[in-house]
Amino acid sequence: MVGWTVDGVSDWAGRIAVVTGANSGIGYVTARELARKGARVVLACRSEVRGNAAVDRILAEVPDAVAECARLDLGDLRSVRDFADRFPYEHLDLLVNNAGVMALPYGTTADGFETQFGVNHLGHFALTGLLLPTLLATAGARVVTVSSEMHAMANIDIRDLNSERRYRRWVAYARSKTANLLFTHELARRLAAHGSDVVAAAAHPGYASTNLQTAGPRMEGRRLVGRLVELGNRVLAQSAEAGALPVLYAATAPGVRPDSFTGPSFMMWRGAPAPSWRAPWTLNDAAGGRLWEASERLTGVTYHALKA
Repeated sequence: MVGWTVDGVSDWAGRIAVVTGANSGIGYVTARELARKGARVVLACRSEVRGNAAVDRILAEVPDAVAECARLDLGDLRSVRDFADRFPYEHLDLLVNNAGVMALPYGTTADGFETQFGVNHLGHFALTGLLLPTLLATAGARVVTVSSEMHAMANIDIRDLNSERRYRRWVAYARSKTANLLFTHELARRLAAHGSDVVAAAAHPGYASTNLQTAGPRMEGRRLVGRLVELGNRVLAQSAEAGALPVLYAATAPGVRPDSFTGPSFMMWRGAPAPSWRAPWTLNDAAGGRLWEASERLTGVTYHALKA
């Protein structure tokens, strides 16, 4: 993988990809590069205005791109169901579960879930389950879920998934990113048990400069903190272009293994895509099963085709 660049992305002509949160940052670069390689890309975005503006930017950079915006609010399960119901294609080669929020002040989704757990995990769990029949009908399809190296800060607490006992924003974020990896682990296990060739893998961008880091301070009006974060992004972070490489690798490179975790090669922070360390609790079958059962109950989305 060393030195791998977007040039390593194979020809994707005729394939269909959905990228959540594709109006900016890692998601935008991922969508643009897939479109550059010939894929029809659906930018699944909470704001149609920002999503359509991102489509326009892609078309300006890649004039022959085939890209479209569809509204998807991962913090509202009704919106997730509407997106899946409206999905017009009979095959889906790639689902990139990229959208996310980080270290926000305490809040809840439209369905009453703690925002970071609800958006980062439950929304994507529901989306993947609702699109699963289309993925299973597509030879060689992939589901790539974007986690974070910060998952190592905390395991999930199955007794307090919504942080109702105590809310600490960074712990809640880390737990949601652990949930992403446990979801990938359990999804890969269930796909294998049912003989499916759909690959479930995970990736993370390391420390990449996006608007993810500044959203929390901006929401709370903490301008000094926001400026310090922006300074850190300029000095320490790699670009969104570089941060998207592990995601693109997991999404398109040949031979990507189920339940693999790809990130930057240098200290999980920056550099070319490489196999990434992950906390041992993200490979725990029992924990993955418990989270899966809780997620089905909370979202009302049951993976009928992959019943254990």
